[in-house]
Amino acid sequence: MKRTLEKVYVKVNSDFDSTGYMLPRTITWADGRTFKIDKVKDFRPASTLAKGHSGDCYTVVIHGEERFLFFEKTDDLFASRVGRWFVERPLAV
Repeated sequence: MKRTLEKVYVKVNSDFDSTGYMLPRTITWADGRTFKIDKVKDFRPASTLAKGHSGDCYTVVIHGEERFLFFEKTDDLFASRVGRWFVERPLAV
């Protein structure tokens, strides 16, 4: 059985260090629930579900569980809009 995933865009608060590295700190769902990111275990460039978008994948730990958090970079059309954060979840059937 093929597992289909959907993107769920989320609000993420993040810090930037002096080198420009972006470090996500919290994730907030549309319903207002906020989760602290305990640790960032890994970071790597990764393509997203949408073709034509580059992005990054952060392996984060929330409440002791590993999750993937994606940053989808946008095009250069909107200079102040750098990108959007999302998570993947199984498509509701």
